[in-house]
Amino acid sequence: MVWDLGGTLIDTYPDVDRALALAAFGDASPGRLAEVAALTRVSSDHAITQLSARTGVGAEELRRAYDGVKERWEHTPAPVMPGAREVMAAVSARGGLNLVATHRDRASAELLVARTGLAVDDMVCAPDGHARKPSPEMIEVLMGRHRLDPGDVLAVGDRPVDVEAGEAAGATGVLLVTPGIPLDAGDARRVGHLGELLPLVADDA
Repeated sequence: MVWDLGGTLIDTYPDVDRALALAAFGDASPGRLAEVAALTRVSSDHAITQLSARTGVGAEELRRAYDGVKERWEHTPAPVMPGAREVMAAVSARGGLNLVATHRDRASAELLVARTGLAVDDMVCAPDGHARKPSPEMIEVLMGRHRLDPGDVLAVGDRPVDVEAGEAAGATGVLLVTPGIPLDAGDARRVGHLGELLPLVADDA
């Protein structure tokens, strides 16, 4: 199993969305949070760029707000997504690996994994010098490192680029749907809760 990290295994979006909404609008009302959420589901960089253009708040100020969230996670980490531990345990129980391919910088990614106690077997981070999704590079590196048959791998993420990267690597892409955020992931399998992956783990992971 190849997982995305933020928004998939760990519920990072609420903290990020709130911080950016407050920095950009001074307002974390449901409407503003929804506006920011539609942007962060593309990427944090995209959200910062778009919010700066819309509001006139400097990108550096928005970046500081985002970095402040990461600093708070050192003491109070974002929560693990519902069902994540159960699915990861099921993968491990049948001899599979829980691998992570993330755009997050390694220090932040390793901090989140350590603070939440997730049992991750290996992780590749784009800032280490790998192409970002939808390039399949990170997933291909993980599959190659562990000699995995792509046909036996599920690639799970919360954004279409996660699915595209997995499918480009020959794996089966699965999109974790965020309620209220319409995302175009073609005909990819969709789940609304990670627990829905348990039958797939039994068959494919």
